[in-house]
Amino acid sequence: MDPDFSRASGGPSFEFAFNSVNFSDRVLRIEIVAGDDAPGAKGAAGEGCSSLADWARHRKRRREELRRGKESGVNCKVEAEECDTYEEGNEEPVAMIEESPPDIEQDGEDGESSDSSWSMECTQILNVKSIYISSAILAAKSPFFYKLFSNGMKESDQRHATLRITASEENALMELLSFMYSGKLTTNQPTLLLDILMIADKFEVVSCMRHCSQLLRSLPMTTESALLYLDLPSSISMATAVQPLTDTAKEFLANKYKDLTKFQDEAMTIPLAGIEAILWSNDLQVASEDAIYDFVIKWARAQYPKLEERREILGTRLLPLVRFCHMTCRKLRKVLACSDLDHEQATKCVTEALLYKADAPHRQRALAADVTTCRKYAERAYKYRPLKVVEFDRPYPQCIAYLDLKREECSRLFPSGRIYSQAFHLAGQGFFLSAHCNMDQQSAFHCFGLFLGMQEKGSTSVTVDYEFAARTRPSGEFVSKYKGYYTFTGGKAVGYRNLFAIPWPSFMADDSLFFIDGVLHLRAELTIKQP
Repeated sequence: MDPDFSRASGGPSFEFAFNSVNFSDRVLRIEIVAGDDAPGAKGAAGEGCSSLADWARHRKRRREELRRGKESGVNCKVEAEECDTYEEGNEEPVAMIEESPPDIEQDGEDGESSDSSWSMECTQILNVKSIYISSAILAAKSPFFYKLFSNGMKESDQRHATLRITASEENALMELLSFMYSGKLTTNQPTLLLDILMIADKFEVVSCMRHCSQLLRSLPMTTESALLYLDLPSSISMATAVQPLTDTAKEFLANKYKDLTKFQDEAMTIPLAGIEAILWSNDLQVASEDAIYDFVIKWARAQYPKLEERREILGTRLLPLVRFCHMTCRKLRKVLACSDLDHEQATKCVTEALLYKADAPHRQRALAADVTTCRKYAERAYKYRPLKVVEFDRPYPQCIAYLDLKREECSRLFPSGRIYSQAFHLAGQGFFLSAHCNMDQQSAFHCFGLFLGMQEKGSTSVTVDYEFAARTRPSGEFVSKYKGYYTFTGGKAVGYRNLFAIPWPSFMADDSLFFIDGVLHLRAELTIKQP
């Protein structure tokens, strides 16, 4: 049903037969009716549009006019039905048969002849075109035409068939019909390609949809065009033939807004489909998943002022893209108290996150690696590495923080890089861990260092006993590497420049004692014994 006629693929071309009486068995009458901004408008919607933004506004204006026409109670039955169908994005082309087949008419002739079955209708016919067609070629390329010519309708038994289209579809339809013969288009303008794509969907010409998609993908992508491709009617955007185009648009947006913190103001203006594409990415460079959640709530409040609508969008479209399992427990508590969220759904999200945090490491890795669950559990490119923290309040305020670093993360530290952990809290104070590649105290060689810092918070000081440990082979148990105590004030840090007392090459060697299955496991134990 859908052979590829393009010469590039080595298939046959029937370009010689297009609109040729010698190679045709039927006549296709194309009635062009008013459907644009002004009566008598001609050409595709892309004509006169200087940019994709103009094209999008034009399409949106047409949908609004059709909607208003429906709401005002249009008396013309045909027009009302066309309005309903178009608004839903599933336009069904009108096909019919002339009782008395007219002769082939030239462009610009008046189509309102006395023998037309539509002459009494209220729709204004602006123009009529008639072309010779081969029913076999059209049926081979389009299920719509296949059914038209073979399912027992009147049209299948007659030589003449009539299609009715709007003025904005004229150029696109002619390009489509030509493509069905030749496998080629005569344009690479994105606005006209989008019109052809939409009418190819309307007439079920999958090969043309695929071709338009390929041509659009080859053009330079912009934020404007990417958002437009994601905003195509669902019948098009979900089609397999167009999926590569929408995937490319999503990838473009995810890459452009990878550093979401840097582009947060700009991202606040992006519509829902674009935000979904960005949040889908594993490569977002954000401080933590807490920042993702905060952005989502802020964006939803700005875009959807009505609480009921905002809850709907958050619950069905955005919350599933937030990876709650990598949020801090302090932020999860705020999720439960957030009035923008359905409480039952928020409770479910937090419960699942806490169960994940309590799960065995091998189970966590399996969920993050599974193709069906990875988008929910995989870590993003967080600027601050997630921690596992266990807290105690007796006999002393105490917490144990676990930080895991992959070998490739450590290798990227050389020669002077740093990795910071998410914040964790003890006795109301915020702390963090930082892993460094630095020179030892004698500046003789590079080495691995680990430091404990206190977040800036006024002039409060607190004395902390701390101990750093790491898992080592072959036992896999944590071995203490450094311990001490320090009186912290806001912004201060303490640690050890050469935690393992070896040069960097030995630390990173294949036989290193400190990487177990490619992961460095670090532990920091903090205790406050003084009031």
